[in-house]
Amino acid sequence: MKKNSKRHLIVLLDAHAIIHRAYHALPDFASSKGIPTGALYGLSTMLMGIIEKFNPDYLIACYDLPQPTYRHEAYEAYKAGRRKTDPALVEQLKSSRKLFEAFGVPMYDKGGFEADDMLGTIVEQVLKNQAKCETTNEDGTITTKKCGDEMDIMIASGDMDTLQLVVGDRVKVFTLKKGIKDTVIYNEEGVLNRFGFLPALLPDYKGLRGDPSDNIIGIAGIGEKTATILLTKFGGIEDIYKTLKKSPEKLKEAGVTDRMFELLKNGEEEAEFSKMLATIRRDAPIDFVVPLKTWRETFQEAPVEAFFREMEFRSLIMRIKQVAIKIAGKAEAGKAIGQKNKEDSPASRATTVSSDAQQGSLSEEILSQNVSPQKKKELTIKLWVIDSNMTNPSLEDVLEYAGTANIEEAEEFLNKKLKENDLEEVYEKLEKPLIPVIFEMQRVGVRIDKGFFKELSKKYHGELEKLEKSIWKEAGAEFNISSPKQLGEILFDKMAIEPDKGVRMKKTAGGARSTKESELEKMKGSHPIIELILHYRELSKLLSTYVDPLPTLAGPDSRLHAEFIQAGSATGRFSSQNPNLQNIPIKTDLGRQVRHGFVAEKGFKLVSFDYSQIELRIAAMLSLDENMVEIFKEGTDIHTGVAARVFEVSESEVTKDMRRQAKVINFGILFGMGVNALKMNLGSTRADAQTFLEKYFKTFEGLAVYLERVKAEAKRDGYTKTFYGRKRYFEGFRSPLPFIRASAERMAINAPIQGTEADVVKLAMIRANDLIIKKGWQDDVRLLMQVHDELVFEIKEEKVKEVAKEIRKVMEDVMTLEESKGVPIVTSANVGDNWGEMEEIES
Repeated sequence: MKKNSKRHLIVLLDAHAIIHRAYHALPDFASSKGIPTGALYGLSTMLMGIIEKFNPDYLIACYDLPQPTYRHEAYEAYKAGRRKTDPALVEQLKSSRKLFEAFGVPMYDKGGFEADDMLGTIVEQVLKNQAKCETTNEDGTITTKKCGDEMDIMIASGDMDTLQLVVGDRVKVFTLKKGIKDTVIYNEEGVLNRFGFLPALLPDYKGLRGDPSDNIIGIAGIGEKTATILLTKFGGIEDIYKTLKKSPEKLKEAGVTDRMFELLKNGEEEAEFSKMLATIRRDAPIDFVVPLKTWRETFQEAPVEAFFREMEFRSLIMRIKQVAIKIAGKAEAGKAIGQKNKEDSPASRATTVSSDAQQGSLSEEILSQNVSPQKKKELTIKLWVIDSNMTNPSLEDVLEYAGTANIEEAEEFLNKKLKENDLEEVYEKLEKPLIPVIFEMQRVGVRIDKGFFKELSKKYHGELEKLEKSIWKEAGAEFNISSPKQLGEILFDKMAIEPDKGVRMKKTAGGARSTKESELEKMKGSHPIIELILHYRELSKLLSTYVDPLPTLAGPDSRLHAEFIQAGSATGRFSSQNPNLQNIPIKTDLGRQVRHGFVAEKGFKLVSFDYSQIELRIAAMLSLDENMVEIFKEGTDIHTGVAARVFEVSESEVTKDMRRQAKVINFGILFGMGVNALKMNLGSTRADAQTFLEKYFKTFEGLAVYLERVKAEAKRDGYTKTFYGRKRYFEGFRSPLPFIRASAERMAINAPIQGTEADVVKLAMIRANDLIIKKGWQDDVRLLMQVHDELVFEIKEEKVKEVAKEIRKVMEDVMTLEESKGVPIVTSANVGDNWGEMEEIES
């Protein structure tokens, strides 16, 4: 490294801390092969964020190793309070090394030492000019020489312990405050402002107050406040004890009480030992070597893209292309992305695009200029039909899957795959005819009453303020109700509210008591404040998600033009965005009010057609369970019919609670509900839930046999099929992790049923559209929304009865009685001026 060159930035990555934080901050993502990926996704996004934010010259990752460290040898209980690492996290810690290899990031670790010690040692060697830099000799060989004067360091970590390594502005810490997006940079001044003392005293701070997360004891009874006073007035632990022994009166003058004085006097050994445990070592037996070339000079895009494809991080592939362009400073960065995937599995993806054809980044925006919206949609839908796990794919996904940058070649490849996997009919009869129907539905949009939402917002905000005051009154203090930390302190510390005996409350990843809605539900009845908080949260969510934003999303015509995503889920169901109309509330009175704001155009009515208990009817049809088929053929309410058979009473003797229990198990079984989940949903004991489950499957033996057959076939074949032939792949059955295999099993049970339901709804949309065109009703009848089993139309007032009768017939005739094995498909029709107030149209 030459003299007078610019200062170089080294970013040191505390790999373990970042991955742990990402694992607990993000959901349990898994690839279609059952590989856990949530933490890896978080690590990938943070790594690219660091690259974009700091433009580092060198990137270095530091790791813990699984064996005990010298701290464990000195103190057996070190970190003993931490729970055993989840298998899914262990897997991702291993895979993270592949990620760093792909990015060209060197890794440092050493047996007996922690990642923090790697960080501390590298910092020390750089600051003392002891680090080694690779250099080229005259003969072309590479050797090392000491260097470090021209280097600054940024430590990226989720662990505040690393703040003790901060030095002026030369060594800073970029740390995670919350999750993986809320970050802060600490220099020496920042640490001083945060703690009131310099970074070097942080180990002393832990020596006095301890650290429960690492099971460092400190001095029992000394808290943050006392520790801070002692450190700011007297210096480190050694100086504090010098003062205590030589001038004890000075401690008293500083406000140290007699009790605290005795605690200090008797706790010297514990304080020094705890400080030793908390001190990051700077003398680990490693030699830090700065590579000959900067990270930017050696970075290659191809290995990163290959890793992202393996993990199925589709959204990150485009991002790494953009990062590569920034790094290289030219549009040609990262043309080649490897070889075409040779696997012939229908769910496999080709991993590359020909470098000759690609001509730069495969930007979807560029490609879309030469592809019509219809053709683009057709191609992406074909890909999704072939691989249902690739939901809402982009045009770039299509080209990468096909291994070409040529649209015609890609389409030919997709057509071949559709034929090979017997999926041509699914595409041609279910998906392709639906594309123009959805385009038109989105163009038309649905009208909302902005004035209604304005008044509802005013009303709900007023109720929210009243609830806030009521909660504060119950708590005896004002606090931020939306803050989980403050709420937990109020409920569990100040008010000491406990759930009923035997109710197990979950904790957060950090060990704090959870204030999630599901946990608060367990505490209902223990104190009036719980119901108030739940009510507050419901109102707050309705306001922030629907009541306030919906009017801002409507166009000048007061209509919402939401995007309905045909390939929105692996099961075949739609999803929706901008806004999400699939989740408009219906279960509570407060939520249902939102639907009143969806209104008909003048001279029209809203007409809703809803399939009645379609999933259970399909379950009866696919399983051919005699009892279940019989209930539907007789026209009996399914939950009443099930309750009568399970409880062995006549239908007239079925109580509300019996029907409720039957409803819980009817829908629970379709989603693979086990005994524990059934127990919680029934509010019963485990023994009662087990008995109920056994009796249910004994009564509906055909359904039990069918569900077991679906699981076995999915495990054997790797996929399930709907009645119409749609396939969903489940590579999670191959996962080494039990919870991934169990998840695949649960999803497989439901896939043929929910997938067939999605197919039925799509066929109904196609045939209703055909009917409208055939009858010439285009100006009088408009399809506005598809919401799960419901289709919402806007129909001219004078044509409501005529049109409703015809559309209902079309929907009910999607399946013939022969196809449905005699199980009738029933549709209800309701009409009104708004979506929230509708009356049934008699058939």
